[in-house]
Amino acid sequence: MKYQGIIFDLDGVICSTDEYHYQAWKRLADNLKIPFDRTINNRLRGVSRMASLDIVLEKSENRYTESEKAVFSEMKNTYYRELLGRMSPEDLSDEVKETLVILRNAHYKLAIGSSSKNTPYILERIGLNVFFDAVSDGNQITHSKPDPEVFIKAAQMLALKPEDCLVVEDAHAGVEAGVNGGFHVAAIGDASTDSRADYSLTSFKDLLKYLET
Repeated sequence: MKYQGIIFDLDGVICSTDEYHYQAWKRLADNLKIPFDRTINNRLRGVSRMASLDIVLEKSENRYTESEKAVFSEMKNTYYRELLGRMSPEDLSDEVKETLVILRNAHYKLAIGSSSKNTPYILERIGLNVFFDAVSDGNQITHSKPDPEVFIKAAQMLALKPEDCLVVEDAHAGVEAGVNGGFHVAAIGDASTDSRADYSLTSFKDLLKYLET
C-alpha cells in the first residue's frame, strides 16, 4: 500500500527517554513514600502524565485533591526535564537518522504524534526540532492515547486522511489509538507482538520494507 504520510510516536520510537521517565516517577514516589517499580512503570507507557500519576498513586494509602495532584505532576515534570537536559544529538541513533533521511528523500510527509508535553524540548535536544513537517503533542490535545486524537491532529496538519498515513508506535496504548483512528500501524519494541498492528518491526529500519522508497 502506498502511504503519503508517516506519523511517529517519539519516546521509544525516535529516541528513548524511558529511563528518565522511570527515574523521575521513582523520585516522586519515594518522596511520597509510595511503592514504585519497573512493573508499575511499564503501565505508564503511552499514557498522559496525569493518567500516569493516577496509576502511581494507586499504591498510596492517602487520597489527594486535584490541586495536590497538579503539584505532584509538576514535580515529576521538573525531575524529568532535569534529566532531559542531558540529552543531545548523540542520543539519536545512526539507524534512525539514516532511515528518516531516506523517508524524507522519498518525499513522505513526516510527523510526530506524541502525548508528551515535552515533545518540542526533546526534539530540540536531539536536533530534530525543524525536521518534521508537523508535530502533534500533549500541548495540543485533550485526550491521551488510546484515544486517537493526537494522530488525527497530526494527519490534519499534514492535510492527509488517516487511511493515507502509517503510524509507528512502541506502546500498546499507541497501537490501539492508531487502530481507533482508522490508521495503519507499524509496531516496534514492546508493542511489536500486538496483533492489532498491521506490521511488526524488529528494528527501526525494518519500516523501509513496508514502504516504497
